Amino acid sequence: MNAPLTESEIQARVARLPELRAAIATAIVGQHDVVEQLLTGLLAGGHCLLEGVPGLGKTLLVRTLGQALDLQFRRVQFTPDLMPSDLLGTELLEEDHGTGRREFRFQKGPVFTNLLLADELNRTPPKTQAALLEAMQEHTVSFAGVTHALPEPFFVLATQNPIEQAGTYPLPEAQLDRFLLHIALEYPDEAEERAILAQTTGARVAEVPRVMGGEEVLALQALVREVHVGEEVLAWITRLVRATRPGDGAPQVVRDYVRWGAGPRAGQSLVLASKARALLHGRLAVTREDVAALAAPVMRHRLLLSFAAEAERKRPDDVIAALLREVPFPSA
Repeated sequence: MNAPLTESEIQARVARLPELRAAIATAIVGQHDVVEQLLTGLLAGGHCLLEGVPGLGKTLLVRTLGQALDLQFRRVQFTPDLMPSDLLGTELLEEDHGTGRREFRFQKGPVFTNLLLADELNRTPPKTQAALLEAMQEHTVSFAGVTHALPEPFFVLATQNPIEQAGTYPLPEAQLDRFLLHIALEYPDEAEERAILAQTTGARVAEVPRVMGGEEVLALQALVREVHVGEEVLAWITRLVRATRPGDGAPQVVRDYVRWGAGPRAGQSLVLASKARALLHGRLAVTREDVAALAAPVMRHRLLLSFAAEAERKRPDDVIAALLREVPFPSA
């Protein structure tokens, strides 16, 4: 059993996180909330679903994160003809030229990496989606009765295009629930877009410094679990999640616009993500602000809205914002 970390060791590890943000900023312009949520998902040991139109730098963001962390990065473009074996791997028949003996050898697929960008996950059939989601959950791949462990840390960033839905296979709610965070990537503002144009059309290529390796990431993920959550904060998270479920005691906005609310996994995710955000900000205790900042990324993909919400163009974020206003924080 490992000895508990001293206060100086904890502070030394937490102090590396601002360096990590600065390293990512050498190649990524703006998108501060997206970067923070991405790092939150990584530190919490979960996976992220990133939704945004093409051309907003999703691939560059994940590749930059891999460079700053000195981790292996792979990108898979999901297509309608992608098979589970294309992702997980397959067995090849090999012959020993010396003995003439033949045997099968497992050829690992692109899922065997530290950072995997699953581009346009909703464009591949459910069988391949399920294969990836099983690997995400178990951190292993089973083939021909043999279990192969994935590298650690293992972090999946899956993307979706919110505007082009023809020929897609939307993820079922039960599979969406496996993602810790649903990150919304918005257009940059004018100053950021001008900086992007200047940075990406010249001869200079941004050099991303390497800040930490896989072992340090795993140590920080373990440290996240030690971050303190007060009873009042824990009670508020519980009330927020339970308030998303339609019923007699639900807020009016939920009764009007929500068909199915978030389950207990949403509460677990909100606690863990809030711990990771607190650590990212150099704190060892969760605050009310951590919960408020992550309520939408944690719950927006876990709410199933009603037809009335669609007719009135209400989004999950609208419901969550209303709950943050209406569900009172417990008094001490």
